[in-house]
Amino acid sequence: MKDSKNILGIIGGSGLYNIDGLKNIKEVSADTPFGKPSDNLIFGEIDGKQLVFIPRHGRGHRILPSEINYAANIYALKAAGVSKVISVSAVGSLKKEIIPGDMVIVDQFFDFTKNRKNTFFGDGIVAHVSMAEPVCSCLRNIVINSCKSLGIKYHSKGTYICIEGPQFSSKAESLFFKNSGFDVIGMTNATEAKFAREASLCYTTIAMATDYDCWHEEEENVTADIIIKILNENAEKAKSIIKEAIKYIDDININIDNSNNINNGKNLLNICACASSLEHAVVTAKKDVPENILNKLAIFEIYK
Repeated sequence: MKDSKNILGIIGGSGLYNIDGLKNIKEVSADTPFGKPSDNLIFGEIDGKQLVFIPRHGRGHRILPSEINYAANIYALKAAGVSKVISVSAVGSLKKEIIPGDMVIVDQFFDFTKNRKNTFFGDGIVAHVSMAEPVCSCLRNIVINSCKSLGIKYHSKGTYICIEGPQFSSKAESLFFKNSGFDVIGMTNATEAKFAREASLCYTTIAMATDYDCWHEEEENVTADIIIKILNENAEKAKSIIKEAIKYIDDININIDNSNNINNGKNLLNICACASSLEHAVVTAKKDVPENILNKLAIFEIYK
């Protein structure tokens, strides 16, 4: 695995890597012990900072939310040396004040999916990572400050309810989610966040509101055409945020051992413990784990 200190991973639409100033672009086919990722990885650099992109649904948007191989996508980014991931995703707004076109920098997830695998573990090894704070606060703050610097309208927090899909909500469901206090609705990011946490990666979401789902009596019900139209309009905003955010990626001081004595005078708000998320999570003794499973998970350095 490459040195992961400065490499930023981007998960989103296939057009996100068309960023002004992106150089040394190369495309790499990847495979993992968990199968093939959604598509090839796209490597590039901006001002000497490395990025790796992966289109979540594959180029041509051909993979359903529940068909995405989330494990392979996150594993492939980890193997490419990525330590921080910014996810860009379309969502429906469940709040009147979150207007289509707004960016929501999510701070919480509610996983309402039913039929998908959401862990690297099992088959002889058990781990329970904390998801109390499911996104990296340091990376999230970088994205918030980037929106602020660029004058892009954003909401600094929000709870994302993740549904199975691929169908959009019924009106009864939409009203239930809205009345439950959720802010936005989508079909992918809660699952991504779980795999990212288990892979000890920093993860944050830029949720782009594209519609009002179907709860809003005065607005048109969501359709795929509406989502694509707003997404295309907002693509440049997302690219600008990524380009601005990568300038400050090195400001995150990764706390490898989760101790309280590593700040060395640095701002503790910039100290990130995502890299130590597995430190006390695995409850199975190494001697009891099948060798093939140890090999499959070796990249995570669980028993170092």
